[in-house]
Amino acid sequence: MTTVEIRASGRIVQLKRADKELFPADGLTKADLAAHYRRVARRILPQLRDRPLMLERYPDGIDGPRLVQKDTPEHFPEWIRRAELPKEGGTVRYPVCDDLATLLHLVGQACVTPHRWLAKADRPDHPDLLVLDLDPAGEDFEPVREAAVLAHGLFAELGLPADLMTTGSRGLHLLVRLDRSAPFDEVRAFARDAAELLARRHPDLLTTEARKAARRGRLYLDVQRNAYGQNAVTPYAVRALPGAPVATPLALHELDDPDLTARRWTLATTAERLQAPDPWRGAARRVRSLGPARRRLEQL
Repeated sequence: MTTVEIRASGRIVQLKRADKELFPADGLTKADLAAHYRRVARRILPQLRDRPLMLERYPDGIDGPRLVQKDTPEHFPEWIRRAELPKEGGTVRYPVCDDLATLLHLVGQACVTPHRWLAKADRPDHPDLLVLDLDPAGEDFEPVREAAVLAHGLFAELGLPADLMTTGSRGLHLLVRLDRSAPFDEVRAFARDAAELLARRHPDLLTTEARKAARRGRLYLDVQRNAYGQNAVTPYAVRALPGAPVATPLALHELDDPDLTARRWTLATTAERLQAPDPWRGAARRVRSLGPARRRLEQL
């Protein structure tokens, strides 16, 4: 097995077993995965920085066992940042990815997909992101596109600019950037109330029913990720699925594309995608407080 040395962030990162096929059906290796994360580094690192991570690892490739890792092992280099945060009955030392060297080390550990918290490590109970997960009942993507337009419109009504992304799996995520003034309980309650309003407005298309049997083929508006210790897939992260699809930010007008799916972009096509303007450019200026939006929501 081949070991490759990569210079990143002023360090030398050893990528052991670089020729190990992580996506056997596609012939994609650990080195290919590392190349992807180097390619998207300028866009993914601002999405990861300062956030506790959950690592989705596949040491034997995506056809092998899935390992979900939250605690940082002792064998990780000392220069990788840890965030020790409380959990019921103790603490967890989460890895935090602030630079490319850390990201490549995670790839070396066969981490295909880094999932990030919706809060940063310094204020773990006050999220700076609200996520609405548009989870379709079947393979038809048309309801997802329709739901995304409706959800984006409602949040605009509430004075909350929202961003969209494919998940690389089934549906889309709608994200709202917050000023961290509200704790998770308030954010989740707001997200739940907004989702319930959407479902009341469009009862044939949307539901907030957590039980699959009660959804009756409708798209599920999932707000459960808006809680302490939960996580969501990171934009530009690769998913452990055939074809190596990539979670990809969207512009609103791209919802009009009938060929859009959750797996539209892949490890093989991301380089072309990066040539287009960044649909999330200027996102830092879209930070809002929930207070005014809550008052508008209560009026509706």
